[in-house]
Amino acid sequence: MRTDERPLAYGGGWLDRAGGLRADPEWISERLAGAGSVLLPLWRDRCLVSAGDTPVRLTGAAAAEVRGAADEVVFLGLADGAAVFAADLSGRAESHALRLAGADAALDVRALVGRLGPGDAAVQAYARGLLHWHRQQRHCGGCGAATVSHDGGHVRACAGPDCGRLLFPRIEPAIIVLVEAPGPPARCLLARHGGAPEGAYSTLAGFVEVGESLEDAVRREMAEEAGVTVTDLAYQGSQAWPFPAGLMVGFRATAASEEVRVDGVELLEARWFTRDELRERVAAGKPLGRVDSIDHRLLHDWLAGRD
Repeated sequence: MRTDERPLAYGGGWLDRAGGLRADPEWISERLAGAGSVLLPLWRDRCLVSAGDTPVRLTGAAAAEVRGAADEVVFLGLADGAAVFAADLSGRAESHALRLAGADAALDVRALVGRLGPGDAAVQAYARGLLHWHRQQRHCGGCGAATVSHDGGHVRACAGPDCGRLLFPRIEPAIIVLVEAPGPPARCLLARHGGAPEGAYSTLAGFVEVGESLEDAVRREMAEEAGVTVTDLAYQGSQAWPFPAGLMVGFRATAASEEVRVDGVELLEARWFTRDELRERVAAGKPLGRVDSIDHRLLHDWLAGRD
């Protein structure tokens, strides 16, 4: 695993999540009313931004007005002692949400990541993921009763008289793998996924299933999608991916043979690329992975010959 570069996009952040304090409703209420508290407004998973695509940060009376109009307000953490909250305005028309927040537009954080510092992108993505979970968890999956937010928005409790189930935000882990050829010359396996345009190649990935380890998921996904048996799995790093609730776990692996058989559903085609071929793609303006995704790191590390 590499430790010589800044965190991957949506990781890190500048918040102390204050997990030991957010279960105290009185403490949360005091922070909500505090003059120094900051509120980040979102609308239907999008950041509300002002001139220059800067995410809006509200304090004082402006924050209080948005809190009063919000569907949900959650505590994110502390920054230099100041409490930071996020507010969901999804129940309002977009134009109304923009006016309330004093914003100019509503943009996906993935469209902003290149213009935000790593910490700001991480906090906006964190807010997006937590508020999305609240909108999807209004009712208990066990008894169907309404659920109520607790612990600053990090728990929802079933209000059913005979249930009381506690619901926590769920993370959906996925593996993403750079597969290397078993022998020289050095090559890596890239594939065109269903729905991708002609010539658009990326690393292979898939969700972890119930009862699987991460390594199990790597082996299964590579075999199912590309007909490849892999060995020598090596962990490369992980990335928060709250779109809506992912955790991307990166690996390298070595194929047992060069034979590839795509499934025709998840993958339409797959082929081996040399480093020179990838350099030619870069020179032609073809990106190697999303700039905000761990696959970008996996590919550029391999291209640079890093272990």
